[in-house]
Amino acid sequence: QVQLVESGGGLVQSGGSLRLSCAASESIFSTYTMAWYREAPGKHRELVAGITSGGSTKFADSVKGRFTISRDAAKNTVYLQMNDLKPEDTAVYYCNAILLVNGDYREDRGSRTLGSWGQGTQVTVSS
Repeated sequence: QVQLVESGGGLVQSGGSLRLSCAASESIFSTYTMAWYREAPGKHRELVAGITSGGSTKFADSVKGRFTISRDAAKNTVYLQMNDLKPEDTAVYYCNAILLVNGDYREDRGSRTLGSWGQGTQVTVSS
């Protein structure tokens, strides 16, 4: 069973920073790609960033240059450092483990998330 616990969200002003954390079970963390998603009101859930077990990263165009993703094997934790936050970054942020196929995160290319979607962590950016 994939267990994931997200934390670190909050309210921040535009231009501010937050760091999200996602703790995962060791078996999942050491094997699979980890990723952050977000869901804004009225919008579909979207991939924000991912990091493979080997450290290769992927970012949505909207966050490139502002967000970084990292993983700490000793703590079985993946982080999302968010800088220069904008009001459009406001959303509930979720993490998940991914069975990544051919390096493509898209489900229609065979990749799939492995955990259930929890409550996530709310990020609100005020203008």
